[in-house]
Amino acid sequence: MRRLPCLRSARMRTSSMARSPAAARPRRRSSEDSQPTWRRFDAPQLGAYLGYLVSTDRNAARLLQQEHSCRGDHLGWFEPLYQAERDHDNLIPWADRVPNPHLVSWHHQTRYDFRNRRCLTVGCGLGDDSEYLATSGAMVTAFDVAPTAIRSCRDRFPSSTVDYRVHDLLHLPAGWHERFHFVAEIYTLQVLPPHLRQRALSAVAACVAPGGTLLVITRGRDDGADQGDLPWPIAPSELALPASTLLTQTTFEDYLDREDPPVRRFRVRYDRAN
Repeated sequence: MRRLPCLRSARMRTSSMARSPAAARPRRRSSEDSQPTWRRFDAPQLGAYLGYLVSTDRNAARLLQQEHSCRGDHLGWFEPLYQAERDHDNLIPWADRVPNPHLVSWHHQTRYDFRNRRCLTVGCGLGDDSEYLATSGAMVTAFDVAPTAIRSCRDRFPSSTVDYRVHDLLHLPAGWHERFHFVAEIYTLQVLPPHLRQRALSAVAACVAPGGTLLVITRGRDDGADQGDLPWPIAPSELALPASTLLTQTTFEDYLDREDPPVRRFRVRYDRAN
């Protein structure tokens, strides 16, 4: 992918946007010029703009992430992406609107009993994994940093028993410390920059109750290998938890999925002693 320094430098070249002689004349800079491109649009316009990017390069999420990283805001790009998704489907690469198949197959293989267990879904997106856990008998709390994502979950599942909340992964409520029997972290680490991953993983691990389980599912790569473009594959060393978390890595699965082309995945289970 060609790396752009900022989304605001991108321009859509269409016949309807051809420059007129008046538009070509120099103009005085306004405060709007200092705003990122996506803030100049309302939600439908943003959806159309990102839809254009998707139809050409499928890089809408990457471009938004780059735009926010330019300003040191590593989590702020999720909200405009979900805003645009409300008016333009298929903008969010990880939102398939079905439960994650790697979570479902793990459940079938392990026969993990979710009944009456407090479960937490990290970065819940549009809610399909959270609903799967709820229908499996769990008492589910799910959170996302994007308010529009949470609104979409509530709209999609109006009768849900899931407690959907807006929270920042890096600043979770103190009341969640050691509260949950099962925590699912699926595809969140792989959209965080490297310097935030260990902090995020430790924050998630801190939510696991004594006797509980943490399940992490992510793209994988070898240590030292190029991480490429977003979504960034995670190296095994990045999935090591400090002893202070009291969690032990009990299984580490490294496999190719059934996508075309196949994608290397890591599925890692951590357990905490009682």
